[in-house]
Amino acid sequence: MHLVSAWASGQGLVLGQRRVDDKSNEITAIPELLDALALEHTLVTLDAMGCQKAIAQRILDRQADYLLVLKANHSHAYTAVQSHFDSLCFQRGAALRPVVDRFDETHGRLVRRRVFVSPEAATLSALAEWPSLRTVLAIESIRSVNGQSKVEAEIRYFLSSSAADAPVLAQAIRRHWSIENNLHWVLDVTFREDDSRLRDPTAVRNFALLRKIALNLVGRDRSTKASLRAKRKRAA
Repeated sequence: MHLVSAWASGQGLVLGQRRVDDKSNEITAIPELLDALALEHTLVTLDAMGCQKAIAQRILDRQADYLLVLKANHSHAYTAVQSHFDSLCFQRGAALRPVVDRFDETHGRLVRRRVFVSPEAATLSALAEWPSLRTVLAIESIRSVNGQSKVEAEIRYFLSSSAADAPVLAQAIRRHWSIENNLHWVLDVTFREDDSRLRDPTAVRNFALLRKIALNLVGRDRSTKASLRAKRKRAA
């Protein structure tokens, strides 16, 4: 069963889930999940599947702002944004300087991240139909693994209606991926969700919800510095 989850990155809490219909995809489940949440004055981040004008408007209607990954499936908009940042940021002698330029060395990797912000990109004709679009961001990641000569580079683009400062938006982009490390990975490794033998659809959905409730409770326990696995055993 495919479920879409809402994750509060600042609090480390699962706020809700919606089942993706077997004959559909996340695009139909995301609006239903958004409607179940109190979103006022928040910043909602979604990956490429949620990068839709209708979903962006749905977020705005709930008095929130959006920060969406722009991928090549929006070919016209993607090409225009890519060309804009290429001329401003990535060509020799480019005028636009990064608002964030940081090195991270963790897990045996060295990563340089440069964040460029261009409010002018929001006025591109290819982006004219995006509601209340304020700024466009480009994030360049250059990775190398210690002891290896291979270097990988990637540039990702983001659309946002938020008026927040660039470092705040950059932090929100990094926090977005905490759903992978702090929710999906934990459910798989600590709760062994992928090994579950449940097959009845109602039972699968209910146990997925129970695991997330348990994760919320165990994650808020500050009485010990033990791992989540140890906290579960202690609670049992």
